[in-house]
Parts: sequence; C-alpha cells; structure tokens
Amino acid sequence: MSVDFNLYLITDRHATALPLPQAIRLALEGGVRAVQLREKDLPLRDLLSLAQELKAITKEFGARLFINDRVDVAGAVNADGIHLGQKSMPVEAVRKVVGKDMLIGVSTHNREEAMAAEVGGADFITFGPIYKTPSKAKYGSPVGFDELRTVKCDISIPIFAIGGIKSGNLRQVIGAGARGVAVISAIFSANDIKKASSKMLESIAFIEKIICNSCSPR
Repeated sequence: MSVDFNLYLITDRHATALPLPQAIRLALEGGVRAVQLREKDLPLRDLLSLAQELKAITKEFGARLFINDRVDVAGAVNADGIHLGQKSMPVEAVRKVVGKDMLIGVSTHNREEAMAAEVGGADFITFGPIYKTPSKAKYGSPVGFDELRTVKCDISIPIFAIGGIKSGNLRQVIGAGARGVAVISAIFSANDIKKASSKMLESIAFIEKIICNSCSPR
C-alpha cells in the first residue's frame, strides 16, 4: 500500500459545527482521500462506533482511514492505517501487529524523531508545527522551513507538513520539500467544507506543477 495522497485531513469534532461524519463526507466530496480519526477524549466504545461509521464513508469514496494511536480500533474496523505519536507504541512493535498491508504514519517535531520514524519502518511522517498554531502549542516553537528542508534531505519517506497550514502558505511548504500537508481547521472550520477541500487540493496540484516545471531541463 503506497502513500498516494497529498492532503491529510485530521479530525477534530470540536472544530466543526456539523456532526463529524457529515463534515467528513463533505470533505470527501471535495476530493480528500486520506482521513485520520483523532478524537482522544472519546470513550473507547464511542470511538469504535465512530471509526466504524467513518470506515464505511471513506470506503464509499475510495479514501483511506487512519486511526490515531489505537491499534486495537484500527484492527477492529479494518482501517487503512494507524498514526502514532511520540508516546505511542514503537513503530517496529506496531508493524508486527498490523502487518505489511497497513500504512503507518508518525508525528514528528524535529530531525531526530523524523529519522527514527523512518528507521523504525514508518511509511510517512507529519512534521511540525511549521507555523504557530493553538493545536500544536504544546510541542514548542514552530520548526520553520529550514528544518523542514533539512529533514527532507535526511529521510526518503514522505513528509506532511502540519501546523497552521492554509491555502495562502501552501507554496512555501511544498517548496520546502513537503510531499503534502496535514490540516484540521483549514477545512473543518471553513464555512463550506467541500469547497475548502477542493480549493486546497487544486492549489497543491498547481504548486506541484509549477515546481515540477521549474525543475525540468530546458
């Protein structure tokens, strides 16, 4: 299973006025093809129920569903992937549990964590926060573009920039070496979730085309 997406939507049911499944459906209608269920405050039974519902919706659209941290829930709903934090089970141990068919993403915040994730067998990482954002404030000051460029040179797996990413700063992020972006509020807090999703995907595609053309031999 390959990392064939460039927009990684992370859930926060408190960031949207809509029921989360409805908000996810709108994002999928807008073109999103990778969703991480990250609702850490939900009781296990409720989380499992929500995961089952989202798995059915993402399957309908041919999209990928990732479960944050809970390997048991990911296995129970036959999720497409698991996303680990720095306090989660080690990547190597999770790989033994889920096998080769499930993608594993890891949240990283510096060069050392990024390199360790790749060595451990992660398929991709999120890296940040790139910009200052309330949801990532506990991880310290923004890492910035120089660190992103450095990490890009040190690892070969895809990097998804996270933290304050919006349509207006996509070019800087992709230009610094990110494969794609991971977002929450840029989509869930939008007045029109479907339109916001579509616009962000179009912007990423346009920026990738510009970068590709600029690197092509003349």
